[in-house]
Amino acid sequence: MTNPIDHLLHENRRFAPPEQFAADAVATADLYARAADPEVFWAERARETIDWRTPFTEVLDWSNPPFARWFADGELNVAYNCLDRHVDAGHGDRVALLWEGEPGDERRITYAELTDEVKRVANVLIGFGVEPGDRVAVYLPMIPEAVAAMLAVARVGAVHSVVFGGFSADSLRARIDDAGAKVVITADGGYRKGKVSPLKPAVDAALADRGGQGPQASVERVLVVRRGGNDVEWMPERDVWWHDVVPAASGDHEAPAFEAEHPLFVLYTSGTTGRPKGILHTSGGYLTQSAYTHRAVFDLHPESDVYWCTADVGWITGHTYVVYGPLANGATQVLYEGTPDSPHPGRWWEIIEKYGVTSFYTAPTAIRSFMKIGRTVPQSFDLSSLRVLGSVGEPINPEAWMWYREVIGGGTAPIVDTWWQTETGAIMISALPGVTETKPGSAQVPMPGISVDVVDEQGQHVGNDAGGLLVATKPWPSMLRGIWGDPERFVETYWEKFAAQGYYFAGDGARRDEDGDIWLLGRVDDVMNVSGHRLSTAEIESALVAHEATAEAAVVGAADETTGQAVVAFVVLKQSYLDRHSPDGLAKDLRVWVGDQIGPIARPRDVYIVGELPKTRSGKIMRRLLRDVAEGREVGDTTTLADAAVMNVISAQVR
Repeated sequence: MTNPIDHLLHENRRFAPPEQFAADAVATADLYARAADPEVFWAERARETIDWRTPFTEVLDWSNPPFARWFADGELNVAYNCLDRHVDAGHGDRVALLWEGEPGDERRITYAELTDEVKRVANVLIGFGVEPGDRVAVYLPMIPEAVAAMLAVARVGAVHSVVFGGFSADSLRARIDDAGAKVVITADGGYRKGKVSPLKPAVDAALADRGGQGPQASVERVLVVRRGGNDVEWMPERDVWWHDVVPAASGDHEAPAFEAEHPLFVLYTSGTTGRPKGILHTSGGYLTQSAYTHRAVFDLHPESDVYWCTADVGWITGHTYVVYGPLANGATQVLYEGTPDSPHPGRWWEIIEKYGVTSFYTAPTAIRSFMKIGRTVPQSFDLSSLRVLGSVGEPINPEAWMWYREVIGGGTAPIVDTWWQTETGAIMISALPGVTETKPGSAQVPMPGISVDVVDEQGQHVGNDAGGLLVATKPWPSMLRGIWGDPERFVETYWEKFAAQGYYFAGDGARRDEDGDIWLLGRVDDVMNVSGHRLSTAEIESALVAHEATAEAAVVGAADETTGQAVVAFVVLKQSYLDRHSPDGLAKDLRVWVGDQIGPIARPRDVYIVGELPKTRSGKIMRRLLRDVAEGREVGDTTTLADAAVMNVISAQVR
């Protein structure tokens, strides 16, 4: 990239925090001034947020960049901070988890009950021979046992590798193999869309001997939760039922202290080479930033709030903002097993009404899917308890932001549009809901204590009203400590591009507006070069979704002899529009619309009206598959899609 990313879309709406909200807010404007010296700031957060068995005296060791050490001479137990200390403080009766199964079964689990369960699971793991530093793979649905399993692994000082329950046996096998897992914790199955999705059979397939070339030798035990009631094969010398051993285990377990840099978990994310990267996070710094950002960004009042993050624990959002951040803060939170539309399209809103949810954190793709259905469904439920709304996972376009605010937030709830990654561990850029005047579609400002910038290819600051590459310019506590077993790949992937400046490169494009606020432009890999102009897919998608007929849109760049690359759009229409209009001619209308909204340079060459977009189970749109279709190639690997058949339908429509 020799020239910066062009930005052509402008947004002028502004929303100040409600006056009463600002008056009672947890995070106040003085945090920014207090963060003038980041090391002093983070030391304060670590001491006020975490109980340390051995207090730290050193804040940051950056003597061997990019390998950071935060609070390295301090000692703590992560699970103790999430559980025992709340019980010890007299909050054992507070509900930790309001669990709702997809079929409608429910459990209310207090901090005292969750602590007891985690102690028993910890003793079971010790009985299996699990020692500090050993790896334990967790392959579970969104049930309370998933949270208990993660915390029990952390409690004994082992390292968990949570694998999303939608991944195949081959994907699971690769992760078990890379981490060298000693134990696998799974379930017979879990509910999804009204059916039981089997899990134990995938574990069996992952551990099967394939000519003596498998990882099965490292796995000594498989601990199985009975959830789906489906038939499973059994290896008595290896497999153990959770309900046979956990209730019978001792409820006494003293949480040992570990160094702040003791490994906490490895979480695998896709690599450009096709080989997944095991992102390593450690304990003290990660927990500090997780708890601090959760409390500040969601304005948490633990004695009165009911918080709900819809992410699965198989993703980093589930690690940080379902397990560690909320529980370290003593929050009461909803945990839901199923999909947003099962058994009916109002399921999420029904749960918000039922439990009086006050803080709600979800992905833009989910918001847009609800826009497609229409506002009638959420408006049939009482959502008045909501006071903070959050967005995570990808840039949120302004029209989806406005719909979220008006329809879900009643026109008053502040929206915190958060930017962060598996690698960053916790939120890096976000509005503070009681401080920031929010802008639809903008992540806005770095969190106090975080230093980011938008730079050009040479690492130079681009200034306001310009686009470029998003970088972190200083270390932060929850930063990744490496790629499991591959330090060279860690340096090459994240630090090599701006080695001279010592910047972490996130892989995302961004722009600063005239106020200096940050707008995410999507992955740099998705930026298109059209007639010498570098255009962001996010901005063109935002323009398409701003049309009254559009619910969702995905834009890719396809090779073009004339312009180098051409804009190709795939558009999903709102149900209300389909009920009243014919889609014939809409492609032409949308081409003209984008030209009017952004400019002729961004007008799509082709607009395809489709029923669905290809998405992973976490809701990410797989644009590389759409690029295959747009350029007439055979569609690539679809194993990570929530519904692989979607690509067959799209390919047929394009042909």
